[in-house]
Amino acid sequence: MSAIQTSCLSDKDVVQVKSEGPKLVPFFKATCVYFVLWLPTSSPSWFSALIKCLPIFCLWVFLLAHGFSFLGAHSSARKILAGLIFSALGDAFLIWQEQGYFVHGLLMFAITHILYSSAFGMKPINVRAGLVITAVSALCYLLLYPYLSGPFTYLVAVYIALIGFMGWRAIAGLQLTNDLWTWTKLSACLGAVLFIVSDLTIAVNKFCFPVPHSRAIIMATYYAAQMLIALSVVECQDAEVSRKRT
Repeated sequence: MSAIQTSCLSDKDVVQVKSEGPKLVPFFKATCVYFVLWLPTSSPSWFSALIKCLPIFCLWVFLLAHGFSFLGAHSSARKILAGLIFSALGDAFLIWQEQGYFVHGLLMFAITHILYSSAFGMKPINVRAGLVITAVSALCYLLLYPYLSGPFTYLVAVYIALIGFMGWRAIAGLQLTNDLWTWTKLSACLGAVLFIVSDLTIAVNKFCFPVPHSRAIIMATYYAAQMLIALSVVECQDAEVSRKRT
């Protein structure tokens, strides 16, 4: 692809990104509501669960706003939507984590990562990215291991493997060294990294030691991650056509 073609494609990508902005307004408003209300976690309720899940509900609407034909034609979009549904369930369970529902939330997010991994696909493989993510995941588990006990010794290991795999598939899809990269792939990559940061902060704060401003860090990175992952399934039709011709 020539420099002129690449520049033209970039301009179209910018237009595509801008066109998605209005559809995300409800998500941004719901996120602001969550941070403005900042309901205490010490008194969980269905109202606090609703406020926490509301931005994720808005991302459901964001995907549905592209039409059922879009969802029907893109299996990755359907999988991301399913992942967002399980994420909302996980958020609701974690509202009552002190009442014994932390494992339930962990399970919901584990399913989410499986769905996201499937949405990102297995091509290209990108062995180097896989090795880096494996090393980082192993290091994270080694740091957490001394603080884990009982079933969490194994549950955390499985969860780290799943989110690490999801991160690998998102990062592997970003090919910056050629003309195949798109802003949707970049969005998936950034979203996966932020999701890992959010969950790692949860783990350190819960099992190791209190992290200053942990809730703000966890929720800011989490909402940003989910938004970026939802954006990653918005296809640029011109880019699709270009790839099919090559």
